[in-house]
Amino acid sequence: MQRLLCLLSSMNAGGAETFLMKIYRILDRNEYQMDFCINVEEKCFYEDEILSYGGRIFRIPSKTKDVREFRKQLSQLVKKEKYQYVLRVTSNTMGFMDLMIAKKAGAKVCCARSSNSSDGAKWKAKVAHALGRLFYNRYVDVAIAPSDLAAMYTFGKRAYRAGKVSILHNAVDLAVFRYDFDARNRIRREFGISSHATVVGHIGRFMEQKNHLFLADIFASIQKETQDVALLLVGDGVLQEQFRKKAGELGILDRVIFAGVRSDIPSLLSAMDVFVFPSLYEGMPNTVIEAQATGLPCVISDTITQEAKITDLVEYRSLLESAEVWGQEALRQSRRARPDVHQEFIKAGYDIHSAAQNFVSIVFGHR
Repeated sequence: MQRLLCLLSSMNAGGAETFLMKIYRILDRNEYQMDFCINVEEKCFYEDEILSYGGRIFRIPSKTKDVREFRKQLSQLVKKEKYQYVLRVTSNTMGFMDLMIAKKAGAKVCCARSSNSSDGAKWKAKVAHALGRLFYNRYVDVAIAPSDLAAMYTFGKRAYRAGKVSILHNAVDLAVFRYDFDARNRIRREFGISSHATVVGHIGRFMEQKNHLFLADIFASIQKETQDVALLLVGDGVLQEQFRKKAGELGILDRVIFAGVRSDIPSLLSAMDVFVFPSLYEGMPNTVIEAQATGLPCVISDTITQEAKITDLVEYRSLLESAEVWGQEALRQSRRARPDVHQEFIKAGYDIHSAAQNFVSIVFGHR
């Protein structure tokens, strides 16, 4: 059996973590196993599921907390467990240190997966990222990205254009992600939403990247056009209170549903009428792909890669446009019928079984 050690800050319900779990569920675990080295002490969202599959979770201090202890414990872990395959998931090149440690500790194949197309960072961090790329590529045997923008941001345009980065789609399990009318009614009953209401949905952490404050403005403009409307927000995060404050000022708070972190994402998507996603930047958003798989129309920012448009359910809008323009587009899209797009997903290679096969080939097939 081959074991892959995955390095992440946590295994909570973020995009990168969710993608790895989708792959993990499909793997032939008699041949391949995935272990996780994380930097948080509290129990993670996916922890029980990982352990149930025979995976292991190791906890070490983060670099920011104690870089010397981080280096020591990661090196000891790779040596003790004799890991040949190590995967670092990161949005910037500061992850090169992790792979350098793993390589010196005996790992034969060091993989890096880009998880974003920007960090929204200030200029000093951008310079550090650019310099870090020089070291990063030295220790990366396998470069993986979910989109062209994420590939170029993390590994550089030259590496991407030279074919040195493998694009691995943020695929979905099409047996799970499909429109479910019964689930739609069940979720609406749970939250007290009428069957005729227009439900605007969003899934994502409350953080600056996701641009929730602009989403509040968009929803406020929608509410001016129709009163029978609700905003369903899935996720949590440090900026949730800031959003609540603004929603109160806009007079929309009583129409906002804070669902928190949930595991029944396909059901929640079925309950929505339009998915609005005005992110400042993304690598390749899982949620937009999942929304399309359930036939849900999406209005997303044009800062997101065009590769996210797997079907014609995606409409791009500029963040320079007004909240009113976004709101009008969201209302227009919400009236669309929900088509079955699964054949389009399969043709485009976005079914999880194809992605898992590619993952095995890319990671374990490299020597």
